[in-house]
Parts: sequence; C-alpha cells; structure tokens
Amino acid sequence: MVREFTYRGYTMQQLIQMPTDQLIKLLPSRQRRSLKRGLTEPQRKLLIKIRKYKQNNTNKPIRTHARDMIILPEMVGLTIQVHNGKEFVPVQITSEMIGHRLGEFAITNKRVQHGRPGVGATKSSMYVPLK
Repeated sequence: MVREFTYRGYTMQQLIQMPTDQLIKLLPSRQRRSLKRGLTEPQRKLLIKIRKYKQNNTNKPIRTHARDMIILPEMVGLTIQVHNGKEFVPVQITSEMIGHRLGEFAITNKRVQHGRPGVGATKSSMYVPLK
C-alpha cells in the first residue's frame, strides 16, 4: 500500500490550490517570516520562470542563483539548476522538500582529498629515499 504524501495534514492537490497567505501559515517560522516580508527580485524572477516553464513545457532548464528561495508546492516535480558558486547543480524537487531552501540541496564545498606528501613537503621527507 502506497501512502499519499501530506504536509501538515494537507495533500499535494490541496497545497497547490491553496491561496499563498494560507500556505505561508503552514510553513516553519523562519520561512513564514521570509515570505511575509516579500520575495526579493531574484526570487520573483525565478517564480516567473517556473510559471512560464509550466505553461509552455519547454525543455530549456531553469537556472538560478537564488539559493535562498523557499520551495513551494508549485515547484514540485521540476528540476531546477541551482548555482553553488562554481557550477549549476541540478536539483530534482520532490514533495518532501517543501519549506526548505534551494541552497540546501546544492552543496557549495567538496570533500578535500589530499595527495601524498612529496619530497620537500616536510623536513623529514627530505631524507626519504626516492623509489
């Protein structure tokens, strides 16, 4: 038996049809406060891009630098490419991501993998015989 996703007791269909001010009341306090203050210009542009994409069904990817954009129910099912400082990372948006920010899913740093120390790396390595 497959369980249907619900967010705070509401199904996806109800969330999509819900007015924005009612949806804001369901979000955690930090996101609620952010959305009550209004969207920034990059966030507004991203929302317009998303709505155009859904209308036209184009294959052109949605790219954004707005890492602080809160994921809304109308974004579910899309793949948005979020900039991580170096490149655009594709983020597949699922229903469990509602209320989070886009930047949480595009990690900005990589794991450091150090090479082996060579000759001259440390004082003691000067006396290591070469192979």
